[in-house]
Amino acid sequence: MEQKTLYTVTIFSENTVGLLNQVTIIFTRRRLNIETLSVSPSAIEGIHKFTITAFTDAATIEKVVKQIDKRVDILKAYYNTNDDLVWQEIALYKISTPKFLAMGSIEDIIRRYNAHILDMTEVWVVLEKTGHYEDTQAMFKELSEKIGVLQFIRSGRVAITKSNVERLSDMLAERDKKINREN
Repeated sequence: MEQKTLYTVTIFSENTVGLLNQVTIIFTRRRLNIETLSVSPSAIEGIHKFTITAFTDAATIEKVVKQIDKRVDILKAYYNTNDDLVWQEIALYKISTPKFLAMGSIEDIIRRYNAHILDMTEVWVVLEKTGHYEDTQAMFKELSEKIGVLQFIRSGRVAITKSNVERLSDMLAERDKKINREN
């Protein structure tokens, strides 16, 4: 049995109602759990970018991406491993202000994890940390053990490829060349 790897699937589409549901169904049918999911406008005007991560093998992710690519509303779908990408996640930690102030080593934690204070009231403090899953999870574990965490949330992965341009740009340029040759 092939080893499971974390793959990042990038999907380009117009912002169409119901498309996210159609995409997630493809993962569900293959019995793949989506680890993270993020959707936002891309660098190309009018085009949205879905970033989805899932643990699977190469053969399965290839089939998933081909199925997604067949959808009418999808311009193009790709998959990458971590080596092909630059990525980050963001995490927010809400902790008790009195416990935060009583903790002598909190400045050390903030510096060590390159976090910063996002908001502070008399009751709670919100810390923000960007980084990879392991980094945000390590900070969560340390805060939980030392003073407790009232609330915690981590975003989905946001990622860009290490190539010079958006991969969709290359595909659109090729499509335009082909159309111009035919005319």
